[in-house]
Amino acid sequence: MQKILNGGFLAGHRTYIISGIGILSAIGAYLVGDSDIFTMLQSIFTLGGIYFLRKSSETKGIKNGKNSRKICK
Repeated sequence: MQKILNGGFLAGHRTYIISGIGILSAIGAYLVGDSDIFTMLQSIFTLGGIYFLRKSSETKGIKNGKNSRKICK
């Protein structure tokens, strides 16, 4: 039960999966014709920014010798 509450095997990868799915859906919406090129690019750059912000916050905590995202008991 504790594994489910903490996120299971997707605990550290949810942001990356959501960003990837968002980028794929933006490309799909453009290919189908629901959005134009500018909307697609805006979505891709926004979701890419979320991906890299998450990546930078993980490396910042590790570089200082501790992971700032973990909750200490």
